[in-house]
Amino acid sequence: MITALTGAAGFLLAGTALTGTAHAYPVKDEALTKSKLYSTGKLAETECAEPSVKAGSVPSARKYWTKIHSCLNDSWKTHLTKAGLPFSEPVLKFGRIPKGFCGYEIGKENSQAYYCAESKTVHVQLGKDWVEEADDLFLLHAAAELYGFHVMNLVGIDKAFEAAPYSGKNEMNEQIRRNSLQGDCLSGVFLRSVWSSLDRSSRDWRELQGILKSSGDAKGAERVYGKGSNRLHWTKRGYATGDPASCNTWTASPAKVA
Repeated sequence: MITALTGAAGFLLAGTALTGTAHAYPVKDEALTKSKLYSTGKLAETECAEPSVKAGSVPSARKYWTKIHSCLNDSWKTHLTKAGLPFSEPVLKFGRIPKGFCGYEIGKENSQAYYCAESKTVHVQLGKDWVEEADDLFLLHAAAELYGFHVMNLVGIDKAFEAAPYSGKNEMNEQIRRNSLQGDCLSGVFLRSVWSSLDRSSRDWRELQGILKSSGDAKGAERVYGKGSNRLHWTKRGYATGDPASCNTWTASPAKVA
């Protein structure tokens, strides 16, 4: 599974037909519905000092992402190893994403980021469109969400998602949304675990919520990663609990993964 973040805030998956609406398609694989990740408890609160990002500066944004990535490594390594689950750090790369990366047809967006499960690699192509507003939380959320897909890969959720049967495009798209929205939720879990160490205000948090809520406005976007209101719902859910147990999108009602 290849997960891509392109444009403003949208996750796209390779090889998917972006058609259809949400229907009730119960997921039966317990590797998804009863993953061991859901019984690991809350992510421990840790400190993660954010480096400053200069508006419009790609180099400073790279330094920022690198620092957040390091915090993610520390937090999830401690959490997963304590629970007896496997852990390995993903490779982090910056720069123009090469054609054919992980078998995917790379888009022409100025800024985009991909997670490749096969090589456990996060590849980030930063353009000025992602760093115009230096004081918002978008970069942190993006880094944490892509890392969430790495966590899902480590614990076997990704493999089970790839193997899940579906009877048509509608069911396939619902599974894609369940997977994508779980990444949003795990990002919220991490954000909660480091929030007290961030020099952030409630206004910053509200601005991120606005970005997420509007992310489903693009044509076809909600079919891939869910409506903006649901992206916001799952991110807030992860943040409210700080616990991966709240991120079980695989048993959620169809309305919550539309």
